[in-house]
Amino acid sequence: MSTPTFQIRDVPVYGDLVLAPMDGFSDMPFRLICRELGSAMSYTEFVNVDELQGKRWPAKTARKLVYAASERPMTFQVYGSDEDRLVQAAERLLPLGPSILDLNMGCSVNTIAGRGAGAGLLCTPAKIGSIFRRLSTALPIPMTGKIRLGWDDRTRNYLEVARILEDNGAALIAVHGRTKAQAYTGTADWDAIAAVKQAVSVPVLGNGDVVTVEDIDRIQAHTGCDGVMIGRGAIGNPWIFARQMPQDVTLEDKIALVRRHLALNLQFYGEEMGLLLFRKHIVRYIDSIRLLADFRTRLLTCRQVDEFVALIAEGEEQAQLAA
Repeated sequence: MSTPTFQIRDVPVYGDLVLAPMDGFSDMPFRLICRELGSAMSYTEFVNVDELQGKRWPAKTARKLVYAASERPMTFQVYGSDEDRLVQAAERLLPLGPSILDLNMGCSVNTIAGRGAGAGLLCTPAKIGSIFRRLSTALPIPMTGKIRLGWDDRTRNYLEVARILEDNGAALIAVHGRTKAQAYTGTADWDAIAAVKQAVSVPVLGNGDVVTVEDIDRIQAHTGCDGVMIGRGAIGNPWIFARQMPQDVTLEDKIALVRRHLALNLQFYGEEMGLLLFRKHIVRYIDSIRLLADFRTRLLTCRQVDEFVALIAEGEEQAQLAA
């Protein structure tokens, strides 16, 4: 693709599908899998700016900020409620070379939103404006934001927030079509995403209830969004970034991807942690690779890499014999 699908200020993005930043899932191994299949840019898992204040960061925090050159444009996503700390953390992140910095204003978890960070920031639009004005002025890279529609149905202030973001330097806005109170229940409001797209001139990513290829086409047609951000719908189905559903993927290709993902996990985290963290992915892969269903309990309790790999091979062999 020679022409960018859209630009985030001076950063070109080639493609219209993007893996969402998801805590516990959007690590480098999974991001690489999704990028290879067509995700157009990468977001880290969100990072607490309070953990970026000292000279030595917690190992888990530092690991979230590791990325591959092939992931560019690479977006670091942070969260916090203290304006000064956000600015200080952003400046500390610059030497790591992110392409873009994103502020999370969508996390609905009470321990974060209830303290004024994540979706809690939506309750203070003026503060959002001040934060973005400072960050977009201080940083040489684009500043973006991911929002929800408001705290609850009585305070759906997404249009006000979107305009404030644009007016104070935001170069892109990602919109999850639910309120904080909804969390992940109910139906995403694509009309609201369309309204944001019409209200601002910067690129808009639509997010929420995209789990099939048909959903991608529908949200784009409904909202006019510049790109589609896919979160939970990609877990166990990274093929969606290639505009494929699991039923369209051969068994051979499915198993090859599982092995590739596992290998990346082991390389990134080490054998013990890599295998442990891969379990949450294999559970979802099993949903689309029925041959592994008979091995579910054994896979989820397995503690040895060699045994885990052998179980996958055994399942594949049984499926081939049954074909």
